[in-house]
Amino acid sequence: MKKNLVFLLILVTVSTNAQDTLSVNRVNEKRLTTLVATGAGLYATSISLLYVAWYKGYPQTSFHFKDDAGEWQLKDKFGHLTTTYQVGNYGYWSLRWAGVSEKKAIWYGGTVGLFYMTTVEFFDGLSSEWGASPTDLAANTVGSAMFISQQLIWHDQRIRAKFSYHPTSYAQYNPSLLGDDNLQRLLKDYNGQTNWFSINIYSFLNNKESKFPRWLDVSLGYGARGMIASYKNPPSGNGVPSFERIPMFFLSADVDLTRIRTDSHFLRFMFKMISFVKVPAPALEFNKQDKFVFHPLFF
Repeated sequence: MKKNLVFLLILVTVSTNAQDTLSVNRVNEKRLTTLVATGAGLYATSISLLYVAWYKGYPQTSFHFKDDAGEWQLKDKFGHLTTTYQVGNYGYWSLRWAGVSEKKAIWYGGTVGLFYMTTVEFFDGLSSEWGASPTDLAANTVGSAMFISQQLIWHDQRIRAKFSYHPTSYAQYNPSLLGDDNLQRLLKDYNGQTNWFSINIYSFLNNKESKFPRWLDVSLGYGARGMIASYKNPPSGNGVPSFERIPMFFLSADVDLTRIRTDSHFLRFMFKMISFVKVPAPALEFNKQDKFVFHPLFF
């Protein structure tokens, strides 16, 4: 669950400097100095807060690995991928704002999330409660590679990893793990979290004079429900129903906010800041229990 808190901490760290105006001709030393100093300070602060919140109360051991691939129907792995992808995007924007060259911004910015999440895995590896997870590290690497490869090949992000959340009723049956209030549940309740891959149709068209909306995406999503514990639900009884753990797959529409044309610097900045969120839209769900389910509006 701490990995969702990490996402918010990283987002604050890198988005602080992901400004709207890009300096593309030469490095702006003042901006770059501000970016490095602010990023380093927020990195140190957020890592310290994370350590106090999640690791300080547990015994420390020698560094070790513990694979948790079976947790949460792989939902946390998709969370890792989405986090490192998005942070790479914000890191790239921040460096371009400072006038760093395209190639250097891709590599340095694109690996910011991978560096941060590797730090978290290092802490996991020293904790007796957890352990560094090979599948977490793999998901982090895939997320970073997803951003870097697209930027190198297309100088564009045609496929974006995104996130959405809706409240569920499952948290009430295990609030210590899934959250006591709405904010905690946003971070902890995997049942309400959906990870998306939004594909921009316009960017794949050969005819750039096409009238097809440049901001309209097709989005493929993955979620799961019925999870009130990480690996296996506890036995029913004492007011706790029996839930089947069910993966869910979605097809929906989305909006790439970064492709909306506007003369407002403020709006362009805000569109970038919230571009990691999948826009609510009709969605077609498939799962093994209900087969096909249509949602007039899904988030």
